[in-house]
Parts: sequence; C-alpha cells; structure tokens
Amino acid sequence: MKNIAVFAGSLLVGIAAAAFAAPPESSEPSLAGTWTLVAADDLKPDGTRAAASGPNPQGLLIIEKDGRYALQIYRSDRAKFASGNKRQGTPEEYQAATLAMSTHYGTCAVDFKTGTLTFHIERAGFANWDGTDQKRPFELKGDELSYRVPATPDGTVPISVWRRVR
Repeated sequence: MKNIAVFAGSLLVGIAAAAFAAPPESSEPSLAGTWTLVAADDLKPDGTRAAASGPNPQGLLIIEKDGRYALQIYRSDRAKFASGNKRQGTPEEYQAATLAMSTHYGTCAVDFKTGTLTFHIERAGFANWDGTDQKRPFELKGDELSYRVPATPDGTVPISVWRRVR
C-alpha cells in the first residue's frame, strides 16, 4: 500500500510539473517584439510606389507573445496647430492631423501557412476600424516584416514595412 501511495504521489507531482512546464518551442518564427517603421508606402495601380506618409515616416509596432499589439504610424512632417492648443484648431489643421497618423491596438493572429496577419482591432485613430478584424498578407524576411492593406477604392495598396529592434 505504501508503494502505491508513493507511486500516486510521484505521478501527481509529474502531472503538475507538466501542466506548468513551458510549451515546446515552435518551429515557426515569431512576430513578438518591438518593430520600428521603415516605410509606409502606397503601391499605385500603375505599379509605382509613393511615400504615403511623407518623407521619413515614424512608427512603432509592439507585439507581445500573447498576441496583444499596439501600432502607431506618423508623418515626420506633421504640421503644428497655430494656436498651440488642439482644441482650438482650424478645420484644415484637424484634417491634416487626422491624415498624418494611423494608430490602432488590440490583438493579432499570425498564420504562417497562409501568410496572413489578422489584426483584431479594439480601438483605432480611425473610429470606423473599432471592433473590426483586418487581414493583411505579410512577409517576414529575417528581421523585416512587411504587410499590405486591402486596396483602396482607386486600387492603391498601402504597404507597411517594419524592422525588428528587439
């Protein structure tokens, strides 16, 4: 009887240890980390590529291991509000400020088999994206991540390119 109790106790310890052990390493790469923006371009229907966020756009994408993310893209040449107070801007200043940034956060899912990155957007600077799921075909080459946003009505395809910093 004593041997059975020792065996049962050992078995329970083994099961508990297995339950809290780290999951096996995935053979697929991970997008988890901190990324800085390399390019925010528009691929035009004629095949030309233009800087959608102006020269030298700035941005940060943080993806946590559990899939939570935060993304920010800004034009580096954003105009300042003449009054120095964002509550006292002109219609033109508000329009320029809105078009000079793209931000959203939520969770994301990566499917390496289909090459798809899906953003489950909780909140976005563009309120129409709140609560939406958006799929992006992506490529990961070393520490460079690029993805394409679905085409706009005129056929332009926005492309974001990021470099992993850690």
